[in-house]
Amino acid sequence: MSKLNAGWRHHYAQINGIRMHYVEQGEGAAVVFCHGFPGLWFSWHRQIPALAGAGYRVLAPDMRGMGQTEAPPTPEAYGVDEITADLVGLLDHCGVEKAVFVGIDFGAFAIQDLALRHPGRVAAIICLENPAAPHNPDKPPLTEYREMGERHFLHIEYFRVPPRADEELAAAPRTFLRKVFWTLSGMANYFDVFKHPPQASYIDAMGEPPPLPWPWLSELALEFFVAEYGRTGFTGGLNWYRSMDIKWAQRKPFEGTQSQVPGWFIGSERDVDLEGFHGDDPIALMRAIFPNLMDVRMIADVGHMMPLEASAALNAILLDYLARISSAGPNLADARQGPPVSRALS
Repeated sequence: MSKLNAGWRHHYAQINGIRMHYVEQGEGAAVVFCHGFPGLWFSWHRQIPALAGAGYRVLAPDMRGMGQTEAPPTPEAYGVDEITADLVGLLDHCGVEKAVFVGIDFGAFAIQDLALRHPGRVAAIICLENPAAPHNPDKPPLTEYREMGERHFLHIEYFRVPPRADEELAAAPRTFLRKVFWTLSGMANYFDVFKHPPQASYIDAMGEPPPLPWPWLSELALEFFVAEYGRTGFTGGLNWYRSMDIKWAQRKPFEGTQSQVPGWFIGSERDVDLEGFHGDDPIALMRAIFPNLMDVRMIADVGHMMPLEASAALNAILLDYLARISSAGPNLADARQGPPVSRALS
């Protein structure tokens, strides 16, 4: 972790009605990284310098509600329309006409929505772990998860109704983040939480991880997440879950619609979402929406924390995909580029 300050630049800008924080490094074709929960722009801190060093302009926002980006207090502010407008607004602010978007978890769903609604702004999407937004056409997702959560503990049901989760997680951010990062990794088994009753707390349902450092996470790196979530609390991130039915309704007009934006997928063999939340054939779900699914790679022996757990392997695949994207179509470097107008931190 000797390269935590790797030459990236921090910016703040008023975008789509909220104050957004994003990190930038490098010059060239634009690549935008979109994290999930409980992530931050820092989730990509090992990818940003690798891509910037290879000649790309990397943009990594704190997604709406998390980190140093403003967190509207109600779930209604976390719908598909708001999230896609954030990403389009970021491109406009940075003077980028078209970019490759890389997303994981909720960030993967965000870039899929963006590609369906604004294909002219998306050169390609690279989805990590999550091939398609959960979508039962007949039942809102929070209803499905509530029914599942009646049988055993389920984190989505635990998150659904404030303020219990907000208060319990905010009271112990270091304990929660240390446990959840371990539980979601390939070194643990998320599904052990199902052994606990519905009324359990998430912190209590997760096992005790070994002391840090782990092979893929140092105490210093964990402290970055702890400091941010300790300052902000978790409500903004939890609103991404609490708005799932809102997003479900907003996606309904796009049922059966296919996007011609090229898609690429990187999964890990021990990912909880691929194993338990996307059905028997997860890749088919993505291919149904993105028929130009160009390649699928799986990384062995790691879980949902792939950008940290398998940084070198992920970076190599991303650079290969980006080279193939550039060679397959119009040169992204020709896209309109301009300097950001927000304040850069020294």
